[in-house]
Order: sequence, then C-alpha cells, then structure tokens
Amino acid sequence: MPSPQSRPTIHIPGTTSHTIAPRGSREGTLRYLRAGTGAPVVLLHTVRTQAEHFRLLIPMISDQYTVYALDLPGMGYSEIVPGASYDEPAMRAGVERLLTELDLYDVTLVGESMGAVLALTAAADLPERVRRVVAVNTYDFRDGIARSSALARVVVGGVLTPGVGPVVARQEPKPVLRRILQGGLGDKAALREDYVNELLQVGSRPGYPSVARAVYQNLPSLIAARSRYPEVKAPMHLVYGEKDWSRPSDRQANKELLPAADFTQVPGAGHFIALERPDVLADLLNAVA
Repeated sequence: MPSPQSRPTIHIPGTTSHTIAPRGSREGTLRYLRAGTGAPVVLLHTVRTQAEHFRLLIPMISDQYTVYALDLPGMGYSEIVPGASYDEPAMRAGVERLLTELDLYDVTLVGESMGAVLALTAAADLPERVRRVVAVNTYDFRDGIARSSALARVVVGGVLTPGVGPVVARQEPKPVLRRILQGGLGDKAALREDYVNELLQVGSRPGYPSVARAVYQNLPSLIAARSRYPEVKAPMHLVYGEKDWSRPSDRQANKELLPAADFTQVPGAGHFIALERPDVLADLLNAVA
C-alpha cells in the first residue's frame, strides 16, 4: 500500500484500494481499485497515468459491473522494482496477474492507449477468462505521444536521448505536463487540475522517472504486439477519438487486421476518451451488461 506520504489525492466514491502481492523477486506489489457488483470489468490506463484515469467512468458502470482499475507495474502506486522490465510482455504479465490472482472469469477488458494494447494481448493469452475487449485508441504506432505537439516531441526526445535522458525524465514542470496531456484532448477543459496534481505526486516517487523513461523506450514492443491481435477469440470493439494521435491509416490498418471487430469513432474527442467522453465508454459497456 502507499505510504501515508504518498497516498492518492483523489478519491473515487464507492471504490476501495487493494494490492496483489508479488510472486517473485522480479515482480512488485500491484495496486488496484475496486467498486460495484456484477460481472468483472478490468480497466487499464494510458502511458504516464494510473487507475484514477478512470475516475469519471467507474461510477457510471459500477451499478452493473464489479470494476477493477489497475495501476500497471511501476505506475500509479504499484511498486517500483529496480531493474524491472517495462516492455509489453512484462506489462501484460501484470495484467494477467490481476486476472489469475483474483481468479476472474467472464471478464470485459477495457484499455486506453497502452492499456488497449495490453487488453488485446492479455485476451489472446487468457481466452478462457476474457469475455470481451474494448480497446480505446490503441498505442501501437510510431512516435505515440510525440505526435501530440511540438512540446511533446521535444520532451519525449529529450527523455530518450542517451546520457541526458535520465536527467530530463526527472524534470517535469507542471505547465509542461499539463500542456502535453492537453494535446491528447479535444476538449482541453477535461483535464482537471487535481488530476494533474495527482500525476505530479506520483511522478515524484523515488524511481518513477526511470519507469517513465523505460516505458517510452519500450514503445516498439507495443507496436510489435499488434501481431497478437488476431489471436484474440473474444468479441472486440475498437474505439478511436476523431482527434486521436493515430492517423486514419493507423486506424484503417487495425480495422483490416481485425475485420470482425466493431468500430466506433468519437467525434471531436482526442486520445484520452476516458477523461473527456466517459459516457461513450459507459454506454458501450452498459448496453451489453
């Protein structure tokens, strides 16, 4: 559990916080939020965020589902393990730990950005446990957040630069983080100030800059994971914001890769649909509960 000095500043009504203990020295404790009753829905967040990314969505669906919102390995308030890997297989292993340790079946996996890729690949690994996948703005294309803005390109490029990268990763002024995240929104007002403060608090955790840098360094592993998508047996729904960082060609490529998947494009929305249009995701989920 987080120490008293590093507890979340945001509380989502109806949720309780829990942990999953590690099974070996290379794993860390995972933290997740739980709310509601019914069939399980597992929420997987984006790059540089945490379970509170779904603060608006959780209350909209917890009347019909038992909701589990995971802090991916090393992120949010999950344990940071020195030297741990943050490539796609390692992050996917964290998702699968949640499903297997809690012995969840009939699961709907909902992921946004990086979480969308992990939802699809975890479903490929655990077909007997996964009922459905909702993949929102899959983060499986080159450059990723660097497409957000010129500022994002400079910052991410600096983080990835050999030698100075670790120093740049430790520098995260609030105005810069706010501007980069707003680049993923059609409605800039959807980025709440208390959420930015929460992300900054998490970013100040010892070791977190190394995690953030490792995640950016491992973007190619998310792109490579696209090859696993056709293995998914569960019904899939691809959701994209009209103004997502993915290009129309990226979206079309996934539609062609997964011709049986349902497809929704959200007018005016950007990369962080859970922040600006959680109602769209809630409607998709509640319609089939």
